Amino acid sequence: MSVSLTPAAARHVTKSLTKRGSGIGLRLAVKTSGCNGFAYALEFVDATNPDDECFETHGVKVIVDPRSLGMLAGTELDFVREGLNEGFKFNNPNAKANCGCGESFAV
Repeated sequence: MSVSLTPAAARHVTKSLTKRGSGIGLRLAVKTSGCNGFAYALEFVDATNPDDECFETHGVKVIVDPRSLGMLAGTELDFVREGLNEGFKFNNPNAKANCGCGESFAV
């Protein structure tokens, strides 16, 4: 299974990478944190590690480390604007519970 971006998320990442001036894509990872046990971690990537998995959607690369892939397989990353707020929304089929803010999840 893969990790993908919606068109809105791909546009946002492309715009951010252009503004940053460098980078080959976006790293999506899982860290132990949050009220449900796990939290998403995002960062721009300048180089990949040999064991990384790389998925490309709408011309944007999403890089995932092997440890995180099991919890992220099938995840779609969206970028949404709700009122004055904007940010990434994680549509993760592996998440059994999510916190109210959408930042952490349980598997």
